[in-house]
Amino acid sequence: MKILCDVHIAFRIVRFFQKKGIEAIHVNELPDSYFTTDKAICEFADKHGYVVLTKDADFLDSHLLQSSPLRLLKVNLGNIPTSRLLDIFENNWPIVHELFKTTKGCIEIYESKFILHNDSPE
Repeated sequence: MKILCDVHIAFRIVRFFQKKGIEAIHVNELPDSYFTTDKAICEFADKHGYVVLTKDADFLDSHLLQSSPLRLLKVNLGNIPTSRLLDIFENNWPIVHELFKTTKGCIEIYESKFILHNDSPE
């Protein structure tokens, strides 16, 4: 599994995934950095097999309407501290990781639930 973190996701989250042995990069590492358009992010992620991790609802709309990005992890937790987001990932990552092993689509993360969209086997 590979993760591409959108611009509003802290680099600490990238390092969290890397420490777990997951290939993770931040959009700021792409050639156009934080100027990379949502469309270009989706195209890069789809071409290279990344899950897009974002807080941005535009990616969910794009996924649901255009199936791009193919894989999306949408955080719906408001403006929480990065340390709290890290705790949520630490506590729930095995579940999320397993879901992405067996499905394509989108997982929305809330404080106390997950919503799985486009649950189609690979």
